[in-house]
Amino acid sequence: MIQFIAILVLAYLLGSIPSGLIVGKVFYKTDIREHGSGNLGGTNTFRTLGVKAGLAVTLADILKGTLATALPALLAVDMHPLLAGVFAVIGHTYPIFAGFRGGKAVATSGGVILCYEPLLFIALVLAFFISLYISKYVSLSSMIAGVVGVLYVLIDGIFHKWDFPLFIVIILMASFVIYRHRTNIKRILNKTEPKIKWL
Repeated sequence: MIQFIAILVLAYLLGSIPSGLIVGKVFYKTDIREHGSGNLGGTNTFRTLGVKAGLAVTLADILKGTLATALPALLAVDMHPLLAGVFAVIGHTYPIFAGFRGGKAVATSGGVILCYEPLLFIALVLAFFISLYISKYVSLSSMIAGVVGVLYVLIDGIFHKWDFPLFIVIILMASFVIYRHRTNIKRILNKTEPKIKWL
């Protein structure tokens, strides 16, 4: 039980590492929470600090989820890896190291999936960039990727083998991502949501 709790705490702390805040303050002397959407995720980093910083933060946020999900295997503890992954997502969204003001869970959720089901991760990335190319909206593309994830697991379960823990987690993650983007949805409907210019 102690090992079980320790992994969940460690996963949360990994998720809580504020990549956007660290990159912004260390390399750019900028607190990105004071700019753009005020969010600590990769999207606001791209907008505020540029492509290099955005890529670094997005990659770091993905790897947080991947490492946290791998903890049970790395430490030889009998725990479903997705449970640790979920705690990393919670940490990313409500980080103890950044006043519980974090990102919108997209990249770290992707990192969880990368560790647990790499083919699904590839499908999500493809769905994201196809949507981004068409719409130019990062927020909309993130939500569409979440929906594609649910459909992927559902179809895979029907035609191959059900993975109920993954199905439950992917529904929770997709729902949470959509919830976290509720203000973006309003801006998209009002046509005030910023579009990217680099794709």
